[in-house]
Amino acid sequence: MYDNTTHISAPDYEDLICIMVDVYSPSPTDGYGTPTSALQTTTENVISSHILPEGTGLLPELQKRIHFEFLLRNLRQGFPERYVSQDASQPWLIYWTLHGFSILGAGLDDLTKKRSIETLLALQHPDGGFSGGPGQAAHLLPTYAAVCAFAIVGRPGQGGGWESIDRKKMYDFFMSLKQPDGSFLVSHHGEVDVRGVYCLLTVATLFNLLTPELLAGVPGFLASCQTYEGGFGNASFPGWAFEADDPESTTDPSNTFDPTAPRPPLGEAHGGYTFCATASWVILQSFMNLYHAPADVSSSVSLPLTPRINTSALLRWCAQMQGLPIELGGFKGRTNKLVDGCYSWWVGGCFVLVETLLGVRAHNEPPTEESAGEEEGHKAWVDVDDALFNRKALQEYLLLAGQHPAGGLRDKPPKSADAYHTLYCAAGLSAAQHRVLPSERRRNAVISAWDAEQARAKDGTGFRTTSDVEREKLDALRKQTFAQVLSWTEEEGTAVYVGGAANRVNATHPLFNLTVTHTDGMMAYFYGQTLPTRVVTSPRASK
Repeated sequence: MYDNTTHISAPDYEDLICIMVDVYSPSPTDGYGTPTSALQTTTENVISSHILPEGTGLLPELQKRIHFEFLLRNLRQGFPERYVSQDASQPWLIYWTLHGFSILGAGLDDLTKKRSIETLLALQHPDGGFSGGPGQAAHLLPTYAAVCAFAIVGRPGQGGGWESIDRKKMYDFFMSLKQPDGSFLVSHHGEVDVRGVYCLLTVATLFNLLTPELLAGVPGFLASCQTYEGGFGNASFPGWAFEADDPESTTDPSNTFDPTAPRPPLGEAHGGYTFCATASWVILQSFMNLYHAPADVSSSVSLPLTPRINTSALLRWCAQMQGLPIELGGFKGRTNKLVDGCYSWWVGGCFVLVETLLGVRAHNEPPTEESAGEEEGHKAWVDVDDALFNRKALQEYLLLAGQHPAGGLRDKPPKSADAYHTLYCAAGLSAAQHRVLPSERRRNAVISAWDAEQARAKDGTGFRTTSDVEREKLDALRKQTFAQVLSWTEEEGTAVYVGGAANRVNATHPLFNLTVTHTDGMMAYFYGQTLPTRVVTSPRASK
């Protein structure tokens, strides 16, 4: 045997690749044209026409002023007539607008905060939760939007809104939606949807409403929603897991649940569902550690086994959703679909969550005993961008194709801007600029300052444990979830700003899509805690 391979040096190999594949080559086709392939080609041509010409020295610019004006028009003058279809999404319109200001770095005046609080409180349902509009049914999705908006404009005390929220009724509303397989209806007589689970878990975490009865079965349901592609669908089929799933049966279905029965996912993997399921899975880590037995360890204690998801497949699916160079590195929400600016957050913002599940920690963390030996080897790579997606390409898509000339951000050209895309494009830009990761140092500082009695006193559920052991376990659930959620910190020195620092937007919390400041403030109040001051860590060299 002998090797007749022609060996090419690194520079020559790169030149060869450039010759073989044009960096802006269109998506390959099988030569059989369809409406789908024609639309893909048209989209690629439109998007690639926004690429800045080489040799001009022009840099992409975030047009913050016109985006501020777009948001302000919506807030002060009201939304255009076409938003009438969003009548059941009024808290969302408020949240999208307020958080858009937060990410873009604009403060809010007291009058705007007061009017927002009054409008949101008018949407609180008398039986708990929030409605999408006056006189409408309570629903998990507008409940999340309303609570996130309260985190931005609300505060403790008279007129601040927070103390006017009935958390006990909200918890009872949540429990009334709970299904035997661990899922939740989005509203009474509504459907099961993993987005509703995420909205519920976010609110329960922010408001100190986490209990074992609320969370029971949720991890198993989430795991059942993962599709063969690696991403998550909207729900799963529970019928085979219950002997008594006949609606006319008198048997309680929850008593016949078989966790080993198949629960196939419903629908294909989708960016929005995948983000919601992944963020929910991260939120539930402390619950699973406390209330489940490890799947690979036999235990004499009567605990359910810890469900598992395929994290490698999840990462692969997320990576495959980033578009080609001719699509400027934007993200699509499903396989073989068009890129869309909103998935900059739903998929682009999901990567750091997957990294966390893979055990990635901040580089500026003090080394543990186990990692001390690896630290020297990593020093040579401190200027390497460790992100698992192309951060620069995503920023180019948003800056070059995502901005509407009249203000606001959009799905893609030539579409118009809207409140939804303005927020999620801005949040995606934030996710591409900043790396916000859990900090063990911050987590330890939060735990050191933890006051269990205050957290217990601020509990909003009315849930009562049956023993001291269970009470201590619930205390641990509160403490560990609180510390885990508030440990997320921007890794200093890793920011990447395409077009220069003038394009910087604020970092947003990867779990909730709120700023870290707003998250800290709301959770500190509802858990009765005094948070230690956040210390800026020494910067790591940026690329």
